[in-house]
Amino acid sequence: MTVELERTDTLWLEDSPEGVFVEEEVEVAGVGGPVVLDEPEPPAVDPDVPFRPSAFGPSDRLEMLLAAVSGLAFAWALCLVMDWSHPLTFAIWAIVWFVAGIYVTARARTSKVVAMDRLVTTLIWLSGAFAVAVLGWMIVFVLLEGIGGLVDDLPRGQWVARIGAVALMVAVAVGVRWRSGRREAAGSGTVVTRLLPKVVGSACAVGALVVLLPVINTEFFTADIAEVGPLDEGGGIYHALIGTLEQITIATIISVPIAILTAIYLHEIKGRLAVPVRFIVDAMSGLPSIVAGLIVFTVWVNAGRGFSGASAGVALAIIMIPIVTRTAEEILRTIDDGLRESALALGAPQWRAVVQVVLPTARAGLITASILGVARAIGETAPVLLTAFGSAVTNYNPFSAPQADLPLFIWGLLREPNEAQIARAWSAAVVLLLLVLVLFITARVIGERGARQRTGR
Repeated sequence: MTVELERTDTLWLEDSPEGVFVEEEVEVAGVGGPVVLDEPEPPAVDPDVPFRPSAFGPSDRLEMLLAAVSGLAFAWALCLVMDWSHPLTFAIWAIVWFVAGIYVTARARTSKVVAMDRLVTTLIWLSGAFAVAVLGWMIVFVLLEGIGGLVDDLPRGQWVARIGAVALMVAVAVGVRWRSGRREAAGSGTVVTRLLPKVVGSACAVGALVVLLPVINTEFFTADIAEVGPLDEGGGIYHALIGTLEQITIATIISVPIAILTAIYLHEIKGRLAVPVRFIVDAMSGLPSIVAGLIVFTVWVNAGRGFSGASAGVALAIIMIPIVTRTAEEILRTIDDGLRESALALGAPQWRAVVQVVLPTARAGLITASILGVARAIGETAPVLLTAFGSAVTNYNPFSAPQADLPLFIWGLLREPNEAQIARAWSAAVVLLLLVLVLFITARVIGERGARQRTGR
């Protein structure tokens, strides 16, 4: 028996991700009526598009919400049954049940691979949120404890208005910077989008200073505690600020050139001593700060030269050298080898290629490494206690007589058994915290600018 089939067409639209399938009726000779022939279904997923198990959809968000609610309910019920009242216990059980709920709901709806990806992603986000929460709590706690000594007494309404204005300015500056960054990342940035964050940020900074400067207690920054009794009001941290600036300056002058030259030797020269030098740098990275203070105390203070700010600067330099060296070496590794090869191909010796090509290209990163080293050393107490010893009077000469600095000032006053001294210590802690935050923000800004200059974006 011979069966004649007429033409069949299958139409795919290239603009559609799944295509449009068209069935045509086929006339079969000798058979009454048209017969529809089934054609194979098109693939549901484009094989060229990678599968992303971490992509979140509406159903995933609903599952996360349900897991969070179930975690809170389970922890609440368990604490009632077991008569547990500590908030930390409630939080731990709520998080454990929440994580388990995320895995179970994802496993029931999807595959084991997707469920495991949801579990790991949730754990990573929880770890990051925990770290940010702890850091934020520490900052807020120090600010609440010490802000009273830095500002004048004002009615609560004025404080709420001033803090609200500053918070609004910060939110505007962050929002504009985030929006401009999104446009730059999308490739739609213009000159206006690049200049707008700087203009808005500068305006908000000036506005915050205008709001806060009139209420700042200037005496706290311009007086010392040489003639202030333990129970008296007044006094300040002027002597500690002077000591901190002088000691950090000495440490930076000593450590930064040594660290950068060591990094150049390890990455650019790669001589025979590179392995032992790197081993020593790694060992110094884990050196306790008090050991650095003991070394300087033994060879300097105890040898007859006495306590001084310069000896504290040397101890801080020992702490800074490995940090700046490792960071500078990582920065040098980011420099394209094509720049070095181009300089050498033009006939330049290696030292000139390093000085005139590598170092200018890595300038922003090296400055960032130096700032990070300063931020690490500025909060050290143990080496300064063994070398500078501390003082209640202002000492402008770092090479003679004991000298104070902010960490040592805080440590000394917190040991006093009265509220006035403890309040001064917390206020000094706020100043030290703000100094470290400024240093880290400066390092971040310089690092981003250097990255944009290297990549041309």
